[in-house]
Amino acid sequence: MLVGEAPGDDEDKAGHPFVGPAGKLLRDLLRQVGVDPATVFITNAVKHFGFEMRGRRRMHKSPGQREIEACNVWLRREIEKVRPRVIVTLGTTALRAILRERVSITAARERTLVDPEGIPVVATYHPSALLRVPAQEDKEAMRKVVLADLQRALSLAEK
Repeated sequence: MLVGEAPGDDEDKAGHPFVGPAGKLLRDLLRQVGVDPATVFITNAVKHFGFEMRGRRRMHKSPGQREIEACNVWLRREIEKVRPRVIVTLGTTALRAILRERVSITAARERTLVDPEGIPVVATYHPSALLRVPAQEDKEAMRKVVLADLQRALSLAEK
């Protein structure tokens, strides 16, 4: 199970998570580690698109703690229904929603994590973060980190 932050503009219009540029990148990364994206349940911690208007464009607005808490009941129901062998959190919002605590991706990557139901959790960066990294060298370094995290999640799921 992969958990992102919240729908973006493309996702809000399509009614499905990860259909925009970050979703394309995520599917490419999954394939690189040997995972068929169609075999993975993908959702978001927050279920609605929060935005601010800038001219005619709806610009993504990061969800606050109230939105994370309000949507957590639906996220927990998805976890109960899917019964994943491992949960991958994509970004800090998803990580906070799953663990119910504030922790950075860097700190979370150094710990063995489990959700409240005892499911292993692997924290990594959101694919949109990769898309925003300006320097190619930094982008490649972050990409390697995300690929390693996805590979670790696959190993946990196969146990």
